[in-house]
Amino acid sequence: MIKNKFLIFFTVVFFSYNTNIISLENKILFKIENQIITSLDIDNEFKYLVALNQNLKNSSKEDIIKLSKRSIIQEKIKRIEIEKNFKNPKIPQEFLEQIIKNIYSRIGLNSLDEFKDYLKINKVNFKDVKKKLEIEALWNELILIQFSSKVKINEKKLKDKILRDNNKYLKSYLLSEISFEISNLKDLDKKFIEISDVIKDKGFDFAALKFSISQTSNLGGKLGWINENSLNKNIKDAIKNLKIDDFTKPIVVPGGFLILHINDIKKTKIEVNVESELKKLVNFEKNNQLNQYSKIYFNKIKKNLEINEL
Repeated sequence: MIKNKFLIFFTVVFFSYNTNIISLENKILFKIENQIITSLDIDNEFKYLVALNQNLKNSSKEDIIKLSKRSIIQEKIKRIEIEKNFKNPKIPQEFLEQIIKNIYSRIGLNSLDEFKDYLKINKVNFKDVKKKLEIEALWNELILIQFSSKVKINEKKLKDKILRDNNKYLKSYLLSEISFEISNLKDLDKKFIEISDVIKDKGFDFAALKFSISQTSNLGGKLGWINENSLNKNIKDAIKNLKIDDFTKPIVVPGGFLILHINDIKKTKIEVNVESELKKLVNFEKNNQLNQYSKIYFNKIKKNLEINEL
């Protein structure tokens, strides 16, 4: 059974676009164990990525094809691991419906019918979208099973933080992320320059799709609105002096580095409900730790698989 309390943990998106990028002949391009990737798969992934990341329309076809290959390979790797760990894997219908709602709400749509019409216009098959969402949800369930016992939360410390930071106005940030790794610390500056150049040239959404190893990469790195009480000191210090559309230098996090982009900032006059804020902060910390475990687990699996380009 999928754990609803972790609904906030990971969100996935699926996309589409009206461009014939691959030959009409459907060819097998990659083979990963029992999974194949065809030219049609890449074409569909191309559409899928652009539909929910409209900024990609300003990118070159070649760049989006590369991103599409990366994205579909990640999905196939996850599917292989899911099939190894679950018999007849399924997720509850009501849970899937909530995930779909989260996705179409993020792109400004108000109903499932609007979302289906939007996908149809962009030549995306809704059933394929549901299947992709099921794979991602089952992957999240696998991560919960494997690592939830390792998640450590100090609720007293979090509550003290809320009380200490409590004030009449709460600042919130609309954030996007790029999570990345490097094999040698000496390469950090070079990597940051490379990522920065892509951000400045093609936008943060594209850079997230190209470089980020986080599960938010297919969303252009979008994290949504996060209030400052949910941020640890290192991240809060890194963004406190930034303006809208600025991005941070690499922030050290477990498993690698993080670049955050400020899409918007708002201040809300509130009376803080300590217990409610504590619950949000606990969920945020759990999700953060589980995301780190997810990246580590995925990289381990990928290294042990033979990916053949045909």
